[in-house]
Amino acid sequence: MMVGVLCALGLLLLSCGGEELRTNCSSAVSIWTDLGITAEHTPEHTVTGDHLQVCVQEWTCCTQEVEEKLSERSKHEFEKLVDEASEDLRNTFVSRHKRFDEFFLELLENTERSLNEMFVRTYGKPYMQNAEVFQGLFSELKRYYTGGNVNLEEMLNDFWTRLLERMFQLLNSQYLITEEYLECISKYMDQLKPFGDVPKKLKSQVTRAFIAARTFVQGLMVGREVANRVSKVSMSVACVKAVTKMLYCPSCGGLTAVKPCRSYCLNVLKGCLANQADLDPEWTHYIDAMLLVTERLEGPFNIESVMEPIDVKISEAIMNMQDKSVQLSYQVFQGCGQPKPSGMSRSARGVSDVFSARFRPYSPEELPTTAAGTSLDRLVIDIKEKLKLSKNFWSSLPEGICQEEHVAVETEEEACWNGQEVGRYVPEVLKDGLTQQVNNPEVSVDITRPDSLIRQQVMALKVMTNKLKNAYNGNDIYFQDSSDESSGSGSGSGCMESCVTEPDGSITESPVLEADRSAEHSSVALLHQASALSLILPFLTLIHHCR
Repeated sequence: MMVGVLCALGLLLLSCGGEELRTNCSSAVSIWTDLGITAEHTPEHTVTGDHLQVCVQEWTCCTQEVEEKLSERSKHEFEKLVDEASEDLRNTFVSRHKRFDEFFLELLENTERSLNEMFVRTYGKPYMQNAEVFQGLFSELKRYYTGGNVNLEEMLNDFWTRLLERMFQLLNSQYLITEEYLECISKYMDQLKPFGDVPKKLKSQVTRAFIAARTFVQGLMVGREVANRVSKVSMSVACVKAVTKMLYCPSCGGLTAVKPCRSYCLNVLKGCLANQADLDPEWTHYIDAMLLVTERLEGPFNIESVMEPIDVKISEAIMNMQDKSVQLSYQVFQGCGQPKPSGMSRSARGVSDVFSARFRPYSPEELPTTAAGTSLDRLVIDIKEKLKLSKNFWSSLPEGICQEEHVAVETEEEACWNGQEVGRYVPEVLKDGLTQQVNNPEVSVDITRPDSLIRQQVMALKVMTNKLKNAYNGNDIYFQDSSDESSGSGSGSGCMESCVTEPDGSITESPVLEADRSAEHSSVALLHQASALSLILPFLTLIHHCR
């Protein structure tokens, strides 16, 4: 009789204990519906989770179909989180590239228009008959800036040579000047210095300013392309499982309001974004090089301060040649021989005054509108602050995503999901980078296979960093244009061997310490299992006696 009573009591207690473990699934179903997940045959109460592949195989509201849909949702959600976290960075490079590009192009157009208006007003017909010389100058400057294969020094030398030839013809219109004779004149360019020191000074200023401007805009474009590509994450199967377990597995057990522990979230993201973190060292070098060039844009390589007075400087050179035209012609005749008379006097050709009128630049009231409605100084001040803020962006991405407003709890003291249950997360947070993930407790990461797309972006940044450093020194290293947008468009510097062989200075943690952490995590799990077993054993014994 007593045995029968005990058996009945034991079964009743077991039944009651089982019901206590079970949970109503209505709140979980409501969450899934909000996520757009619908599934047939969802249980009203939790059932045993032997069928689960990702989530904890305990009492669950999730069917296999729901778990698969949650995995798909996790992939989408993770990609969205990374996209949103990098949105400000990407927008910065897109908008600043557009603003600088518009500014430089408009500056060129304004300068050419200013020169043309002033030269027409001052020199009239002689200028208009030779305007293509000046148009060619601005055409080549624009072609260089927009990525053309133009040697600035040679192009500027050609401009002054052509101007000398045209001026000499106008000043000596009573003679027949042949092409062969003009070639002879050009040989004496350096010796005669018909335009004084203006060509030498202007060549130095224009070359350095245009190299800095073009390289800086190319740098912004490369930053834009790298940010766009790296923010499109490629998730491994292990990463999808880890993110699903972190974000949505709690709902399977009816824990619809609990958030992941912050340290747990960090380890998951450090595993999933390990390759992105490896971009950070080269990204930092690139940002530092961009900041160096901004110093030049603010100082001696300021293209705005070079281009605005260029019409005055060219006119000064023309005046220099006119002032010593008699002496210059005599020296040319001595070296190249006396040319034959043309049969017409200078006055008969209607250009006796040549470029004799004195040039008058714009008065302050007449100055044209500033390019793009702003100044280079204002643009540079703005971009410098943005560039500084973008340092270490890729390695800090996990911290940014795991903040309270996004995914995880604010402190570890709060009740949070540790991947198994609501409780404290024991493992330590790993360091950044692929090699540091060898013993990641949450994500299985193959550290022997770096992401090829990330490697490409690292190389693109190396190439651009080298170009920027050369631009800082006023140098422009020629290289063949690449069809790969991530390496920038247009000619500029190439990446020499030295710039692609920098050793990886990262320090990896001892595998022994990582193994100890893994063992600690396993020990804690075993303790939880032993505690649960101690509660269940009396009931199992009682059932055995009932049988």
